[in-house]
Amino acid sequence: MNGSEMSIRCESPRPERLPYHSEHMSPARVDCLQYSNWSESIFREMRAGEVDAVHVTIAYHESFREMVLRVEEWNRWFERFPELIFLGRSAADIRRAQTEGRTAIFFGFQNPSPIEDDIGLIEIVHQLGVRFMQLSYNNQSLLATGCYEADDPGLTRFGVQAVEEMNRVGLVVDMSHSADRSTLEAIAASSRPIAITHANPHWWHPALRNKSDEVLRALTDAGGMLGFSLYPHHLAGGSDCTLESFCSMVAEAADRYGSEHLGLGSDLCQSQPDSVVEWMRNGRWTKAMDYGEGSASAPGFPAQPSWFGSNLDFGNVEKGLAAVGFTSDEVEGLMGENWLRFFDDSFGPA
Repeated sequence: MNGSEMSIRCESPRPERLPYHSEHMSPARVDCLQYSNWSESIFREMRAGEVDAVHVTIAYHESFREMVLRVEEWNRWFERFPELIFLGRSAADIRRAQTEGRTAIFFGFQNPSPIEDDIGLIEIVHQLGVRFMQLSYNNQSLLATGCYEADDPGLTRFGVQAVEEMNRVGLVVDMSHSADRSTLEAIAASSRPIAITHANPHWWHPALRNKSDEVLRALTDAGGMLGFSLYPHHLAGGSDCTLESFCSMVAEAADRYGSEHLGLGSDLCQSQPDSVVEWMRNGRWTKAMDYGEGSASAPGFPAQPSWFGSNLDFGNVEKGLAAVGFTSDEVEGLMGENWLRFFDDSFGPA
């Protein structure tokens, strides 16, 4: 999607609030990762797209205090748009969102930087509403190794202790940006199933961020969840990836790992300016430009595939999954019911 198309879409008339009836509740529609430039327009698109729950990133490289400022921002949005969104803390909140015609927002970190070097902050961030934390972003963290590092020594001593504490309080271990050994060790160390909320199989598209068959088999064998990414750098064909190619990949993954372990984590960064990419990749750790995946020129957000540019387009994915042969029950699972079950089991104390 180009900027003009995005502007037109965001300025479209506000959709009417959709009717929801608990006795005839539709299957849940859950997106397990977005980092959009949040606005009333996007919140209304969530409702028009019938998205019941979204896991949103509130930290990349932020300190604890900086993360709290993001929570404050979200509290203001919850106050301004209570008819559209509210803070989700449990799977029951997804069912509440369906009944009330709203979207439950679940907080997550793409880096453990907000817990700094204090294991006690894991419980504190959970009390603030955080439900997912990656053990690393692209670089080495105090807990684990990111996928861009040349060497992966696995979980650190702090990392092992952090996983145990996350298990205790109900904070999901997310290894979306982590390297293979660290991910395998996190799966083994965790007493609860973990998640890779937004990535695709490396056998479909060999991006550094996509996951090996070994990792995905270990993840799903342990009851974990994979959310398929719709970010172009993670797609075969990039921005030109077709819906059929994406859905055929999901079908192959279901054959290998079981469809019950699969869902969506779109990694949608709708309406974000290109300058945001510098914070995502660089943080404060380098003076040079970290180009990451994509071109070697100045980093920016790639154009989304024509069939998925916003929360209005989840219906295209649903139709595409049905077209490649998934049953209606399998499609419902992939679109959100599998995540709903995972949320049920993951967010409370062990």
